[in-house]
Amino acid sequence: MTSDDDPTVPIVCPACDTTSRVPLPDVADAVERHNESVHDGDEVATIDPAIKDRLADLVAEDMGLLDDEE
Repeated sequence: MTSDDDPTVPIVCPACDTTSRVPLPDVADAVERHNESVHDGDEVATIDPAIKDRLADLVAEDMGLLDDEE
C-alpha cells in the first residue's frame, strides 16, 4: 500500500522512449509489469541508471566499502 508521502523513482524505457515516476514501494512490480506486457518479459524498462548508480554509491559508502584502507 502506498501513500502520497512515498518518494517516487524514475523508471525509463528506452525502447518506448518513455519515463515515468512510480512510488518507491511499487517500483519492482511496475517495471516487471511493463516489461512483461510490452516487451515479452525482456528487461528493457528499468530504474533510471543515474539513480541506480547513486544508490549503489550510497550503499557502498554505508557499508564502508569506500573507506581508505590504512
